[in-house]
Amino acid sequence: MMADSPQAMAPYRRIAAQIRARIERGEIRPGDRIPSVREIMRDEGVSTATATRVAAVLRAEGYAESVPGIGTIASLPKKLTTGPDRLQLLRATGSGYRPSERAEILSAELVSAPEEIADALGVEEGASVIRRRRAYYDDGGVVALSTSWLPGELAEAAPELLIAEPLPAMTFGLVEDRTGRRVVRRRDIVAIKPVPEDVSPVLGVENGLPALTMTNCYWDQHGDVTEYAVDFLGPGRELSADHALD
Repeated sequence: MMADSPQAMAPYRRIAAQIRARIERGEIRPGDRIPSVREIMRDEGVSTATATRVAAVLRAEGYAESVPGIGTIASLPKKLTTGPDRLQLLRATGSGYRPSERAEILSAELVSAPEEIADALGVEEGASVIRRRRAYYDDGGVVALSTSWLPGELAEAAPELLIAEPLPAMTFGLVEDRTGRRVVRRRDIVAIKPVPEDVSPVLGVENGLPALTMTNCYWDQHGDVTEYAVDFLGPGRELSADHALD
């Protein structure tokens, strides 16, 4: 069944979609108040009942939450943040982290590229590549263990990539700032893989158990790969995506 066009949507869903788009673009930031019932009635010319349902839709989708004494404020879905989500967050809000989320950088180093990584980055097997590994946590525990692989030559322009500390603008922003290489395309692969021995302690699961993974490959405006990343998701985490079909 195809999604309704904006014109065919129920008014409250159309208005909610407009506000959701503003949140995703960063025009309304997490913690900002979303338009009130009175403002929606005035600006959209709808009834009280219709305006009231807008906030309910946004809360159900994870884009709003009610705070006593303040009202309804903008938020972002908290189930899971993958690499593509973090890129969107970075561009929309200036940060790749959601509220209450933090990262622990486990390692940052130059290593010899194994065959899979060499093929993904378009380099010779055994070539020096950057490997950064970090664990993401939120109030619900471990979100994911993420390993990023980048071409080794980027270390010359951005030596911070080899320091086991958080990057204020994350790898995407740092690479773009230092080299002008902007991520413009990505490929996502979702798969079930056994948890490796060096990942299981971070996720708190047994070695070899099946886990949900997200693999992302990013290309710049020149068609060259800037990053290849593999995330092992924490127990109980879900992957979801919304797509406009109009």
